[in-house]
Formats: sequence, C-alpha cells, structure tokens
Amino acid sequence: MAARLEQPIVTTGQFAALVRATVRTREPGQDAATRSFQALRIHINQELRQLEVALPQALGLLKPGGRLVVISFHSLEDRIVKNFMRDQSTADALPKGLPLRADQLPKPKLRLVGKAMKPSAAEIDANPRARSAVMRVAEKL
Repeated sequence: MAARLEQPIVTTGQFAALVRATVRTREPGQDAATRSFQALRIHINQELRQLEVALPQALGLLKPGGRLVVISFHSLEDRIVKNFMRDQSTADALPKGLPLRADQLPKPKLRLVGKAMKPSAAEIDANPRARSAVMRVAEKL
C-alpha cells in the first residue's frame, strides 16, 4: 500500500520488484514473485471455481468403467480434486436404523484407483515444472 502511495504500480516488473523486496520465498531458487503471480492468475481466471464446475460435468460424461484422471499443479486444486473423488466414491450417508435392504442402499458413483501419484525424480529432472504435479484416478461405477 505504501509503495502505491509513492507511485502507481503499472508494470509486472514493478510488481515483481515490490514482491521480491517484501516477501520471502518458500522454495530455494524460486523467484519470490512466482507465488504472487500464481495467486493473481488463479483469482482472475477463477481457476478453482472452474475446476469445481468441471469435475461433476466430467463425471457425467463418463460411461461406466470410464476413468477420470486429473493432474493438479497446486495444493488448492488437489484438495478440490481429492475431496470430489472421495465424496463420489462413498455412498450417501443415511440415518442409522432405516429398514433398507442392501440393494436399496445408494451406490457410490466412483471407485478410487490407486493412490495419488507424484512425479519421479527423473520426470522432475526432465521437466522441472512437474515438481508440484499430483495425479489422481477414479473409475465410474
């Protein structure tokens, strides 16, 4: 705020310099402004909301036995994917003591396939941008 009072920030270079001067980086060798630009991009493009909208649509397009494979590159994205797949792979909770037969119980829509996968050291060496990638897979029932 104080920097904007001195002069307006009108270029990305000015913004990056301001961030570098005021914010410490969490990862060695990474520019301190990287996370700030990422946060701006995620907010402006509404990327998290778009993911929340796209996942149910993708599930709706799958045929039984089809697989939903999602690679996320940010922990906020991965949390959305993980929660969606987990929620769709468990049946709706019903109150205890309802007189229902097993065939009357709600069925889950997905079956989780394996665990979340991260890139190997060789993959990261070949493509450093893959370092934060997480792949999750689920199969439609």
